[in-house]
Amino acid sequence: MAGWRRRGLSASLPGSAVNKSHRYDELERAIDRVAASYESDDPINSLDTAALPNKRAVIEAYQHLQPALFMGFYSQRALDRNNLRHGIAEHLYVAHDLLIAQIDRALHYQKWHGRAVAGCRMGTAEEVVLSLMRALPDIRAQLSGDVQAAFKGDPAAESIEEIIFSYPSLQAIAAHRVAHVLRRACVPMIPRIITEYAHGKTGIDISPGATIGERFFIDHGTGVVIGETAVIGNDVKLYQGVTLGALSVPNRGDPRKRHPTLEDGVTVYAGATILGGETVIGAGSVIGGNVWLVSSVPPGSKVFGRPREVNGGNGGSDPPPNGAVTSGAKPSA
Repeated sequence: MAGWRRRGLSASLPGSAVNKSHRYDELERAIDRVAASYESDDPINSLDTAALPNKRAVIEAYQHLQPALFMGFYSQRALDRNNLRHGIAEHLYVAHDLLIAQIDRALHYQKWHGRAVAGCRMGTAEEVVLSLMRALPDIRAQLSGDVQAAFKGDPAAESIEEIIFSYPSLQAIAAHRVAHVLRRACVPMIPRIITEYAHGKTGIDISPGATIGERFFIDHGTGVVIGETAVIGNDVKLYQGVTLGALSVPNRGDPRKRHPTLEDGVTVYAGATILGGETVIGAGSVIGGNVWLVSSVPPGSKVFGRPREVNGGNGGSDPPPNGAVTSGAKPSA
């Protein structure tokens, strides 16, 4: 009875009597318009991109690398020393085959369009993937330090296990450490797909080109942006909303460093923005929340507040607001 009522109600709705073939005629006309929109020379209309890497395949490959990095946390069955190797092999064989196919596609596409990066000499896709597989123990050692840094740096963390299972910063850092190996091998497109996958999951945007040292921790993490040529030393801690960005955008292909350097032991609090390739934050410095920096500070500095610039007059600037203090160097006159 209920089914009959639903059918009767549907038949009585406005428009339900429209002829099905008429609806399909409308759809066909819409499809014609979409197809016609591809007739211009706009870059998004290229049909050659069918030869590009498959994004889903790249992400699937990375999803098989993740368990190999933290096998005891990803396995769905009991593990011991006797079956550990088999469990790792199950994932790495799949990742190996997927990555070879996708890197090979990326390399051929790059070569086809004449976009080879100057100074990059790389081997075959298989050589690159095997090099990544050989690097996994070193990546695991780095991630172990990152986990310890998170546990030491966040009093809210109740256990190492909680960090590995749930901290978005560790997911973003793990993706970066894998992608960075591929980026250094001059692999196009694939590293960015991996880091942007993590970006979408975590809200943390780390370019695969950024150089990051040992025991790196991002607390909370949402909104953190780390640019391509940023260099981060050991034992650095960032909070949410920090930007390590470029002061300006030069011509494409300009080899100059565009993003800042953070030396060992630097802490940058929430919302701070540090810009420019020549900007160096000296070792052990503390940069306060919402600070805007476009010039270097010496080691041991403590920078708080955001100085105000004044246009007109003699072109000078007001004194920094209360709390804008830089220890270790006097502000320039």
